[in-house]
Amino acid sequence: MQPKTPRLRRIQWIALTFLTLAGIVNYLDRSTLSIANHSVSTELGLSASQMGLLLSAFSFAYAFSQLPVGAMLDRFGARVMLGLGMFVWSCAQLCGGLVHTLPQFLAARIALGIGEAPQFPAGAKVVSEWYALRERGRPTGIFTTSSTIGPALAPPILTVLLLAFGWRWMFVVMGVLGIAVAIGWYLIYRNRGDVTLEPNEVRHLTEEEPLARAERKMTFAEWRGLFASSTTWGMIFGFMGVIYMVWLYLTWLPAYLEHERHLTIAKTGWVVSIPYIFGTLGMLSSGFIADGLMARGMAPMRSRKWPICCGLIGAAVFTVPAAYTPTLTLAIVYLSLAMYFVNLASGAAWALVSVATPRHLVASLGSIQNFGGYFGGSFAPFITGMVVDQTHSFVNAFLISAGVAFAAALVYMFVVRVPIEDKGEHGAAAQARVTQS
Repeated sequence: MQPKTPRLRRIQWIALTFLTLAGIVNYLDRSTLSIANHSVSTELGLSASQMGLLLSAFSFAYAFSQLPVGAMLDRFGARVMLGLGMFVWSCAQLCGGLVHTLPQFLAARIALGIGEAPQFPAGAKVVSEWYALRERGRPTGIFTTSSTIGPALAPPILTVLLLAFGWRWMFVVMGVLGIAVAIGWYLIYRNRGDVTLEPNEVRHLTEEEPLARAERKMTFAEWRGLFASSTTWGMIFGFMGVIYMVWLYLTWLPAYLEHERHLTIAKTGWVVSIPYIFGTLGMLSSGFIADGLMARGMAPMRSRKWPICCGLIGAAVFTVPAAYTPTLTLAIVYLSLAMYFVNLASGAAWALVSVATPRHLVASLGSIQNFGGYFGGSFAPFITGMVVDQTHSFVNAFLISAGVAFAAALVYMFVVRVPIEDKGEHGAAAQARVTQS
């Protein structure tokens, strides 16, 4: 493999640092409402079902924004799209601290979902641009750890802000922080097409994929053609199971610990971080496992698919005893293991995107997968709220989540089988190199 130049290492380090930082802010902002669940519902007089609707409003907006955002990322690049997205979501987060009615809060949450839509497809795009094929698993695992580091940091950080200044100022402070990161990203990051690379740098990045294919622009026909592949549909429905469980924990875990396990708000702020520490380990290990399996001769698709299946099954297995155990300690142990495995699946799912399709379609496929995941996952907060209202318990909500995760593992196992063919210019030659499933 062509050695990596110091400049290329520097570009990769800057891009990965910003992606991880932006992702942490992204998930801190998503977590504000779940941390302030009790305070917001009390002040605004909202039931559990109404809170579930408010929590789901973000994810529905986020899901439906994925489809245009992926195509726009592949056309205009991550510098503009992610920078604009961060600015929009941060302004929406700030406005969340100024609302006084449910409709106003719904509008702020919808704007938050639209603004956050580019984050992870942009990450997949950046990794596919600045990393060679065989080394994409690790950086994917690193930047996606933001989805667990953020929720792990959120309880102690946001709880301190909540108790010290109130939930409204908590929203405002996080909005200002996001605006600062958005400006930094736009000023410092450059898309690969905007950088003049040395020949040895080009060879390092493209020696495993034909340059003609790597530098092509996406067409609408190619974007539409993604939906003709069974692999795309398998990734859509499979990722629903991943995000359903992720979103249930993100939106309801603090309330579960307060109401089901009778912890105070202050104690919840620390205890809820424990499962997310294990989730971070799951995310990190996903990239190392995927690249390690590929280095040992496993085809790229399989090296990503099997960690997804194992992660989903493991998450389902440990969620069931978490629902029934009578002790807080065992509940945290089981929840931590479930969080490890579901995030192992989540990280591997994003690593799968970068090897399942040509590079000029990576953001589009990633956003389509994310659309499916968050469309299905959007039902988790609302369904959980209804179940809690009717049963006054989280047991059935956890069991539903376990069933969805197990079904998703079967989808990945039997539907996601082969890479998506490159049917555009030089596609036949490129596909000959592509890995079998």
